[in-house]
Amino acid sequence: MLLVNMTELDMNRPTLKILKIRENAQIPAYATDGAAGMDLSAAIDEPITLEPLDRKLIPTGLIIELPKGYEAQVRPRSGLSIKHGMTLINCIGTIDEDYRGEVCVPMVNISKETYTIQPNDRIAQMIISPVNQVEIIKTEMLSETQRASGGFGSTGY
Repeated sequence: MLLVNMTELDMNRPTLKILKIRENAQIPAYATDGAAGMDLSAAIDEPITLEPLDRKLIPTGLIIELPKGYEAQVRPRSGLSIKHGMTLINCIGTIDEDYRGEVCVPMVNISKETYTIQPNDRIAQMIISPVNQVEIIKTEMLSETQRASGGFGSTGY
């Protein structure tokens, strides 16, 4: 069942189609008019406990269809990170426009305390962003810069 209300579509914005595949899945929404991301919730039937340094893949119960030329970025929620040490294993996860599997969130507990995720808890945020694919050219020489090969910390703090 696709959840799109055609009368509410803003034709100036790209459309994200969402399919619920679990009864308890929550459709993400922007919390405020200025929000960059929409919260993703845990579509689980019972609590999931993560001990310190535990990692678990948490289902959202959603499959998405992104507009052509866009990606979805799954990011940690700042409140969960700072208050409870809950973050994402891969920091920012990318969902490609051609992926049609369930959106799951790879969570890790980096605190010293046990943390329990409850059903429908907001666990991550999802940002929809345009993607530009580049032409790849093999070359024998690159342009020079002032920084050159200076790496971590080479420009100061």
